[in-house]
Amino acid sequence: MERGAGAKLLLLWAMCCGHARGVGSSGYTIEVTNGGPWGDWAWPEMCPDGLFTIGFSIKVEPPQGIPGDDTAMNGIRLHCSRGHIVESESGRWGAWSEPQWCPHGGFLVAFSLRVEAPTTLGDNTGANNVRFRCSDGTELEGPGLAWGDFGNWSEPCPKGICGLQTKIQRPRGLPDDTAINDVRFSCCSS
Repeated sequence: MERGAGAKLLLLWAMCCGHARGVGSSGYTIEVTNGGPWGDWAWPEMCPDGLFTIGFSIKVEPPQGIPGDDTAMNGIRLHCSRGHIVESESGRWGAWSEPQWCPHGGFLVAFSLRVEAPTTLGDNTGANNVRFRCSDGTELEGPGLAWGDFGNWSEPCPKGICGLQTKIQRPRGLPDDTAINDVRFSCCSS
């Protein structure tokens, strides 16, 4: 095995399976406590070394009406410096929004997630929107749906956000899909 490959595999396993906060070249991860209960953690995606996120866009399915199945937020893309875009797994429904950018050379440092609480009867959606705080304090809110409530802000990443990992419910072919339920972001280490 290549030198250092074991440590990389351990980091990937820890981030993927949710057993530990990732530590390594990405620094660590930030999370919120109000994520939805459905789905599995997808693969993490990172900006190339030395780059950080300066904006984001989200994939949103508009309201489907009755008797449609709403999934709301289906994906998050991070726009890294120098034009790179990273995305963990996304749902198949909806369309991508235009990017929102931190002003004046700023970068993303923290986030808050809007999640609809689970309901026994009815149409569940999981995560509906996300907002980010930039390094200069500016807050950017995605054009997601208004169902649910925003939770508390995550801890900030002092050197910026460099990657993400989504928790997604894959299509089930049953009457109630939710798509994105939760997300965690990797902090830059340099």
